[in-house]
Amino acid sequence: MAQIQPFKAIRPASDKASFVASRSYEEYTKDELKSVLRYNPFSFLHIINPGFKFEKNISGKERFKLVHNRYLEFLEDNIFQKDGKPCFYLYQIGKGSFKTRGFFCACSVQDYQEDIIKKHEDTIQRREQLFANYLDTVGFNAEPVLMTYEDDPSVSSILEREMNRDPEYHFTTTDKVGHKLWKIEGPAVVKELQTIFMTKEALYIADGHHRSASSNLLANKKKSLNPKHTGEEAYNFFMAYLIPESEIKIYEFNRMVKDLNGFSKNEFLIQLDEFFRIEKKEEGLYKPTQKHHFSMYLDGEFYSLYLRKTVYQFTDALSELDTHILYQTILEPILGIHDLRNDKRISYGFGKHNLIRMKESIDKGEFAVGFSLVPITITEIKAIADAGLVMPPKSTYIEPKLRSGLTIYEF
Repeated sequence: MAQIQPFKAIRPASDKASFVASRSYEEYTKDELKSVLRYNPFSFLHIINPGFKFEKNISGKERFKLVHNRYLEFLEDNIFQKDGKPCFYLYQIGKGSFKTRGFFCACSVQDYQEDIIKKHEDTIQRREQLFANYLDTVGFNAEPVLMTYEDDPSVSSILEREMNRDPEYHFTTTDKVGHKLWKIEGPAVVKELQTIFMTKEALYIADGHHRSASSNLLANKKKSLNPKHTGEEAYNFFMAYLIPESEIKIYEFNRMVKDLNGFSKNEFLIQLDEFFRIEKKEEGLYKPTQKHHFSMYLDGEFYSLYLRKTVYQFTDALSELDTHILYQTILEPILGIHDLRNDKRISYGFGKHNLIRMKESIDKGEFAVGFSLVPITITEIKAIADAGLVMPPKSTYIEPKLRSGLTIYEF
């Protein structure tokens, strides 16, 4: 049964929260990053980009140590403050009519090991070890693992009740997203939430597979070095943001391939005919609307590809996944893409206007062919995780994307 723990978060002072909170480091362009670092001294980006202070790009162990130093400076300057008692932290994100809410907590490494916390993506051992070393050096985690649970009216009722109080933070970021955060600190309500989650058989990782795997790796290391290990130490847990299934938003990744693997256009279409009924679409942009149905852009034209279910075998949850079907029927056998993660001939795109961007890239000659899919559902994610299977890389782009630096978990 799922264990969740309150924790004493390191948080921005209330008057600085809007300045501290940052998007994921990878989301900034070079110009944006330089601007934030130059004009916002409170940004969390100063901590994770410590070389800016010295006008130098710093990497590896040296960077990890400097991240720790910048973190200590934020504490010394009271930009960050530590809560006096363990809490859960209710956090709501909203833009326009869309709102999503969940809460920060500490989840158990033991639950991860025992598959109560379920995964649907593979991790790369090198990246696991790198991030585990980073966590060990800096001593904190500022990016929670996004996890989901089956909608529960009792949890919703508690969160709605807690939202009747004034929030600790209430601000809007430049992307017009509103942010609110409340502390859940009453012993009775903390125990109530813990009891509810003890009845849940599973939590599902939506985003953050490497972060959770690295936390597990670090916990095993610290356990082996601690002769007085009890299981209650902070390193036995990692920060997570729990959100009900209905509030997870899942988007698709398009696939674009640089060449047709030596085939001419007509030869390629003939190869596709084995597994797909192919129809050329006369209208403009064309996007699929159902499972096992793909959109393809090739040589200035859109095609619909309908899977021939009489020749394709469904054997398990993975075999029914559209990203896997595309790999098994086109990407690997025809286009020769064997390593979806590392092959430089394939690229991925996501976002509201990505079909347009895919078409433009192919029209410019940057790629030869592109494929669009319908988004994978939370039901499919759970089926993969429950079966102990692994999705192909870039199967899902999941929101919400959380700001870094609002709550920090120390080891």
